[in-house]
Amino acid sequence: MKKSLISKSKFLSLVLRHTPDAIGIRLDPEGWISVDKLLSACQSKGRPISSEELVEIVETNEKKRFIIRDGKIRANQGHSIEVDLHLAPIAPPELLYHSTADRFVPGILNDGLMKMNRQNVHLSSDKETAISVGARHGRPVILCIKARQMYAAGLVFYLSENKVWLTDAVPARFISIDESE
Repeated sequence: MKKSLISKSKFLSLVLRHTPDAIGIRLDPEGWISVDKLLSACQSKGRPISSEELVEIVETNEKKRFIIRDGKIRANQGHSIEVDLHLAPIAPPELLYHSTADRFVPGILNDGLMKMNRQNVHLSSDKETAISVGARHGRPVILCIKARQMYAAGLVFYLSENKVWLTDAVPARFISIDESE
């Protein structure tokens, strides 16, 4: 993605996942807003984004953070505000992965993974994705999540449109450090 669009993509993440009121918009209960209203609000707050740029951001974002459908846009997951993505529970694979900074590992191994200020804990289906997500915080530690065991114990999983696995929490007993790196 072009450098000029990265800043706009980050701004869209902030607005569509966390603070829509920062530009005076209101998302519907499922997190959608009309593209026209979004672009107009961005313009009025001094953060102009053209419709062409918006389409390029959506289509080229490697994490597929956004989706446009029927003239509306929303973030696929990662919200700290309450939205209903209408995801159906689904059985996960045997293992999922999460990455974190070294400093958080002792707490996670003791208390588990918690959603903190997000609606869900985010998990990856492969180590490579987890590494790229965790690299934002320095050298990532990869955690293996015994997802199928969690599911068998009655914990619920969802798969977002951009293939991020979501769950409410991961109890510590289902977490181990990936030693294969």
